[in-house]
Formats: sequence, C-alpha cells, structure tokens
Amino acid sequence: MTQRRPQSGFAAQRGAAILTAMLTVVLVASLAASVLWQQWRAVEVEAAERARTQVAWVLTGALDWARLILREDGRSNGTVDHLAEPWAVPLEQARLSTFLAADRNASSEDVTEDAFLSGQIIDLQSRLNVANLVQGGKVNETSLLAFTRLFDTLDLPGSELDLMVENLRLSQIQDSSAENPTRRSLPLAPQEFEQLSWLGLSASTLERLRPFVTLLPAVTPVNLNTAPAEVLYACVAAFDMADATRLVRARSLSHLRTIEDAAKASGNLAAKFESTLHDVKTRYFEVRGTLQIEQATVQEQSVVQRDGGVPPKVTTLSRRRSAVPAGAPLQ
Repeated sequence: MTQRRPQSGFAAQRGAAILTAMLTVVLVASLAASVLWQQWRAVEVEAAERARTQVAWVLTGALDWARLILREDGRSNGTVDHLAEPWAVPLEQARLSTFLAADRNASSEDVTEDAFLSGQIIDLQSRLNVANLVQGGKVNETSLLAFTRLFDTLDLPGSELDLMVENLRLSQIQDSSAENPTRRSLPLAPQEFEQLSWLGLSASTLERLRPFVTLLPAVTPVNLNTAPAEVLYACVAAFDMADATRLVRARSLSHLRTIEDAAKASGNLAAKFESTLHDVKTRYFEVRGTLQIEQATVQEQSVVQRDGGVPPKVTTLSRRRSAVPAGAPLQ
C-alpha cells in the first residue's frame, strides 16, 4: 500500500496538469474567438458606415442634379410646366459607374459596379392640396367640393373626409390660454402626407389617395398640364370624367399655354377656370432618388420649392430617407 501512493499522487498530478492544459486551451480559444468576433464586428460597422456615407453623398448629388434641372427649366420656360419637359422624364435604373465614367480621373477601384441609381421628379401641384381645405380655421367650400368629388370617384368613405376636414380645422385653432382644458385634446397639424392619419384617415384611404393628394406648406392651384384625369374632374365643377379624359388626351398633343386653353381643349366651353384654383405652372416638386447597393436599397424623397427670379431659386423644404425592405414596392 505504501508503494502505490506515489503512483496515485503522480496520476492525480498528471490528470490535474491535463485538465489545466485543457482549460488553458479553452480559455485561449474563447479569447481568440472573442477577438475575432470583435474584429469582424468592427469591420462590419465600418463597412456599414462607409456604405451609409456613400449613399448619402450619391443621393445628395442626385438631389442637386434635380434642382439644377428645375432651375434651368425655370430659366428657359418659367411660365409653363408640362409633362413633355426634361424634368418630367424619369431616370430609369442605371449602373452608377455609367455616371462616374465621365470623370477621367476616377480609377476603376472608385467605381461601384454593384450600385444602381434611379430617380424621378413629380409635380406636386398635379394633386389636390390638403392645405387648401382650411385657411385660418375656416373651411374653403370650393376645395371641399373638389375633395368630395375625388372621394366619390375613388369610392372612399365620405365620413373620413368629414372627419379630416373637422380635425384640420381644429388643428388650426390658435388658443393662447395655456389653462384651456380642451387645448390638449386638439389634433396636431400634419406636416407631411403620411401624417394625415392623425386627422382620421385610414391606412387604406391614404394609400388610395397617394397619387392624387398632397400636403404643401401653402395654398396652391392645380396645374392643368400635369394633373391626372381624376384630379381634373375633381377640381373643375363643370367637368365630367369624359371632359377630364379629353383634356388629358388633348394636352398630350399640345400642352396648355394658359388656363383659358383648357376649356377649348376639353370641349366643355361652359367650364370655368380661375387663377386661384387652376394654373399651367408649378412651384412645388417632389424629387425621388433610389440607390441600390448590392442587397440594400435606400430611397430618398425631397420636397423642393422653385421661386421666380433670374436665375430661379430652388429651395429644399424637406428630405426623408428610408431603407426599402427586399421585395417591397417603391413609393
């Protein structure tokens, strides 16, 4: 028995050494994995930040390009805007390297082969403006009639229109009394189209109204050269849908130079057009830019205002950038 004890102690020491070595290997492997993960994460964060910066610069460049187009259009033909002008031609999806190839100093490493850019300029005065409905807390009956006709055409619930108008009127009430208990219950005034849901419009109604309604910071007339038939029918009380369709077809052959040309082009000489409600030029536009880099798609929507002058001044009023999920339709 006394001779076996050293062997047992030696075996125990050897087992402890093996266990210590295994624990050391596990610890080293864990530390190495942690370091590799942190390094991978840092690389991914840096790549994402670089991609975000590239997207921001490209979309900013696209917006500046659109503003230049609108400024040159205003300089050459500032009295009329129609759908045959250069600004109305959308930029179909094209490889970004197509634009960068014009720069002889750009090396092949600087050209992003997997980036695609597309864009579009939309006349926001081709739509009915929600801001026209209520001014100073009072409902504009002419604009209300136009919205009513549009809701009927699109088969949308009139109750939602009534709720929107009333909430819009309440949102414009100015009450300086901070102690007024009803002040907190007043709806907030929306600043963009999606916020019209604050006034009681459902998501389905908003989506249906999107091509025909906008929300601008000022009262605006409808551009008869760019408005779709549904908007033309809504904003001209004497029109039926056939008159509106006839006007759209006639202006595609020759754009309207004055609002008086609209009655002749539509064939309805009884239709009345007013400068406060109708126009043939536009001040407000929406610029849309979409950039796709590999699997990521980013869309930016900007509202710009063009004012007269030599040269015209084009001011960016708002910008909104959002990531588009894979397979989701672009707005």
